[in-house]
Amino acid sequence: MKKIIILFISVVLFNCNGNAQKKKSQETNTFKVSKTEAEWKAELTPEQYYVLRRNGTEAKFSSPLNKNYDKGVYVCAACKTPLFKSENKYDSGSGWPSFDQEIKGNVAFSSGSDLFYGKEEHCAACGSHLGHVFNDGPKNTTGLRHCINGIALKFIPDNE
Repeated sequence: MKKIIILFISVVLFNCNGNAQKKKSQETNTFKVSKTEAEWKAELTPEQYYVLRRNGTEAKFSSPLNKNYDKGVYVCAACKTPLFKSENKYDSGSGWPSFDQEIKGNVAFSSGSDLFYGKEEHCAACGSHLGHVFNDGPKNTTGLRHCINGIALKFIPDNE
């Protein structure tokens, strides 16, 4: 009887693990822009690769985009998908570019692995990690603070 129970538990555990791996594999193939890790490494700087593809975080106050208030659009540094409009940018004092809203449909959200961080934000087109969203933004607009790694963005001025 003990052997049957051990066999049953083993089958259940291996089956769950296999299904989780299948689900993860399916999720990674759902992006419009899909590249191998070698392709991403060849196209991105090492710093961009660390943040965008490995869910890293740049140092506070290190991005020139943090204090950029020109009119334009912020696009994904990996695939150029428009993510944020300049009129939604504000100075949160956090040390990272902050926005009170995203361009709907172009940013995807997932629960973070750390209790101190809000939801993780990713480019909906390529899956690249952008930053986190918190509920401590401007109360007169959305109440959200999209705290984004500047290195994950490229700024396109209105006149281009």
